[in-house]
Amino acid sequence: MYILGISAFYHDSAAALIKDGSIVAAAQEERFSRKKHDHRFPKNAINYCLNEAKITINEVDIVTFYDKPILKFERLLETYLSYAPIGIKSFIKAMPLWIKEKLWMKELIKSDLGYTGKVIFPEHHESHAASAFYPSPFQEAAFLTIDGVGEWTTTSYGIGKGNELKIIADIKFPHSLGLLYSAFTYYTGFKVNSGEYKVMGLAPYGEPKYVDLILNELIDLKEDGSFKMNMKYFDFAAGLTMTNENFNKLFGGKPRKPESSLTQRDMDFARSVQDVTEIIMLKMAKHIKKETNQKYLCLAGGVALNCVANGKILREAIFEDIWIQPAAGDAGGALGAALFTWYQYLGNQRVVDNNDSMKGAYLGPEYDNTSIQKFLDKNKIKYEFLEDDKLIEKMGNILSEEKIIGVLHGRMEFGPRALGNRSIIGDARSKKMQS
Repeated sequence: MYILGISAFYHDSAAALIKDGSIVAAAQEERFSRKKHDHRFPKNAINYCLNEAKITINEVDIVTFYDKPILKFERLLETYLSYAPIGIKSFIKAMPLWIKEKLWMKELIKSDLGYTGKVIFPEHHESHAASAFYPSPFQEAAFLTIDGVGEWTTTSYGIGKGNELKIIADIKFPHSLGLLYSAFTYYTGFKVNSGEYKVMGLAPYGEPKYVDLILNELIDLKEDGSFKMNMKYFDFAAGLTMTNENFNKLFGGKPRKPESSLTQRDMDFARSVQDVTEIIMLKMAKHIKKETNQKYLCLAGGVALNCVANGKILREAIFEDIWIQPAAGDAGGALGAALFTWYQYLGNQRVVDNNDSMKGAYLGPEYDNTSIQKFLDKNKIKYEFLEDDKLIEKMGNILSEEKIIGVLHGRMEFGPRALGNRSIIGDARSKKMQS
């Protein structure tokens, strides 16, 4: 049985294909379209998945989409109405795409793919939870999903047992750790849903000067990790920006202009929101351990890409071990939706793969020397061919000269982390390398 999972229309559109519960292929649309964080319907990624399995769309038994568009639409309408007339500009901007495309997801999937079979819609955080638990090496575990927002949910936790997932509790929009982090991404001059990793990378250069201000003014944090945000400082619920004038006054200035010079102040903001994220995630992990008494924890959702915070949870030894979905963001929702359908919707038995059912996240396309050579010849690109032993020696020499190498090897990684198969590498001993 083939199940095709799809995520689309927010950011990081992707497709994933499973055969009898085993992952055949998964890839993000951006890897084919060359448009970073491509949100469009993932036609290219779907075609790749089908080609990898050597099947047509007619051989797919179920197509599953990673969230419920009607619930998301309900949240948008309710939010805009509650903020009216403030949100009118944002409302007018959002509605055409919803009325034209997003509300008709089943019809769109069927017409775009020429598909006549069954289409199902798990909830967004069910897809995240499924992507975290089902590929994990644990028969039973707690799970934690944290992101910007799905339909209404921004954070959830629960227990996975065998082939079943049960969400125990959640936090709902507009209260969102992902959106708090994105607010500082915006304020420090980076692109929301794209530059969050830059904020995480900037944090070690800063001091946590604003931690108390964030915890006192922006967010009311409880001991169990639950929280409410003070919405007088944020504009994302109904406006066109993440923060507002109240936020600017609180932190003493307007957001940094994109591509302008970074100051120590920006680094201090990055460090402060990073520290707050770690504090919240640790509180959540401790509460989940207390409530579920599980040995293991699985993580997914965009905030689970914060490897620094994940490392803190691991080192605190709250759980015996943790497992994180490599494509923790929305791309992984495509895989989660497919796995949710196989196990939870269809009730198939789960056999745990202690090796790695994700196959090291190497789930994308690969290219052999012959096809690469044909492409280079056809496009008259200069090249030199070396056998592996000579190639490794040459690469070592290039790196020692403080030059940078792009590496293409085997199948492409699924998710935003370079794991050696599509990587840019440099000499870590060089002080100049980072800049």
